[in-house]
Amino acid sequence: MNMFQWVQGVKAAKVKKAMPILSFPSIQLLDIGVKELIMDSALQAKGMKMIADRVDASASVSMMDLSVEAEAFGSEIRFSDDEVPTVIGSIVNSEADAEALAVPQVGTGRTGLYIEAIQAAAELITDRPVFAGVIGPFSLAGRLMDVSEAMIYCYDEPDMVHMLMGKVTNFLIEYMKAYKAVGADGVVVAEPLAGLLTPAFNEEFSVRYMKQIVNAVQDENFIVIYHNCGGGTPMMIDDIVSIGAMGYHFGNAIDMAEMVKKFPADCMIMGNIDPASQFRNGTPESIREATISLLEACHTHSNFVISSGCDIPPLSNWDNIDSFFTAVTDFYGKV
Repeated sequence: MNMFQWVQGVKAAKVKKAMPILSFPSIQLLDIGVKELIMDSALQAKGMKMIADRVDASASVSMMDLSVEAEAFGSEIRFSDDEVPTVIGSIVNSEADAEALAVPQVGTGRTGLYIEAIQAAAELITDRPVFAGVIGPFSLAGRLMDVSEAMIYCYDEPDMVHMLMGKVTNFLIEYMKAYKAVGADGVVVAEPLAGLLTPAFNEEFSVRYMKQIVNAVQDENFIVIYHNCGGGTPMMIDDIVSIGAMGYHFGNAIDMAEMVKKFPADCMIMGNIDPASQFRNGTPESIREATISLLEACHTHSNFVISSGCDIPPLSNWDNIDSFFTAVTDFYGKV
């Protein structure tokens, strides 16, 4: 699939399909827990296929498991049957730690399993693009340093941070190339921690490394969609756009109606129905109202595609998810 043409087609379409980050709720369709899902590539692919058969989304997007890359570097992970995995503690606390840190081979830990899952999903799902989920460079480095300490290190130990950023960026490039080799049509790169940086630090510690990633992996057959759910993203638009990704996905911390006005018309922009208050804890009526309201505010911008604000939680009510898609269909049926 020519993904440059796909993006142009999405923007040109008067009737647009939603593209939420929807994969973890497959546990309910499969009748399993999160821990079983993340340990089995066949179940991941089957779950993505079941979702693709159920909802008319513009693409199939894999899990945003922001622990898998850190685990490959050696981080300890906490697992649960109900929630997404989380990183415990830190493994880089000094420049010496950063220098000694080995860059893992792609396939280490669960990275190989996730690549197998996308390969199988791409073979099962042939009517829409299949995207893998990958963590962003600063968000990965932050998990290796401890998220709460990462901001301080940017001020106090910038050389250490840059040394670590170089290593994680090299790994992520090879990891994405592996997804590309097995048939993925692109990646959604989650860089949420960068949303907590100042604009200057975002450019220094995230954007410049994201540019390296995009330049290394993106082409007409494989595109990058950049995700940032930080509330400060409206102040970073120029730097974020300079990354060169084919799509940009934002969380519910921002006013999407204002963001889409400021964003270049040639960039696909996606978001941002609240995953927690709507998909997880809302009602079919509340999510329908929120979806219609967002579409009314943004649909006149041809580069806007409605989505969830972030990864939809595993135990989100499928009545809410179905209501979201029905609302999108009903809205575009009337415009």
